[in-house]
Amino acid sequence: MPDNTARTRRCSDCDGFPTVAITTGQRTPEGSRKTTSVTCRACKGTGVLAGRRLAASLGR
Repeated sequence: MPDNTARTRRCSDCDGFPTVAITTGQRTPEGSRKTTSVTCRACKGTGVLAGRRLAASLGR
């Protein structure tokens, strides 16, 4: 069985889920719930770490 020890570049703040939909508690005239999209501030919606943050998380 292959040994896969490669670290992922996944963002530690959003855990790879960079954009989420949050319900506001209000309803549209059709009756469905209103949602708003929010992106991760740490990775800016990419879901992965970049440059300096990646090196810091790997202990370099």
